[in-house]
Amino acid sequence: MQLDHAWIEAHIPHRGSMCLLDAVVSWDTEQIVCRASSHRDPAHPLRAHGRLGAACAIEYAAQAMAVHGALLAGRHERPQAGMLTGMRNVVLAVARLDRLTDDLRCNASRLSGDSGMILYRFEVSAGAQLVASGRATVILDASTPLATALGATPGP
Repeated sequence: MQLDHAWIEAHIPHRGSMCLLDAVVSWDTEQIVCRASSHRDPAHPLRAHGRLGAACAIEYAAQAMAVHGALLAGRHERPQAGMLTGMRNVVLAVARLDRLTDDLRCNASRLSGDSGMILYRFEVSAGAQLVASGRATVILDASTPLATALGATPGP
């Protein structure tokens, strides 16, 4: 199975230019590493005022987490819809992504979780340069009472 952009786009909610990842480099039950080059695209959908700010690295990490969920769900199960509900200890080590010439490497490691919520540690880098790091809390089912209390709207 080739885990390229087409596979990723077919397995996460993001479509078209909003599907930011190029490929899965490696993965297991606890972590995933993805590669992306879209940060260099002048037509990037998250660009604002002619630039792509470093905070957009969080979206790259979140998509890696979504891909991890899809891989863990397996071939016959639909992955649960996730909602990023919290960020902690976020460090942005650069000002802009669009000036980075190397591909982005998006690492996400599962720290803990259950059927309703997962805590990930993430790190985005470009070559040897750290771009962003932190922890993210993902609620897996937007129709749960906790997700609703946090402002999620149930899916169809």
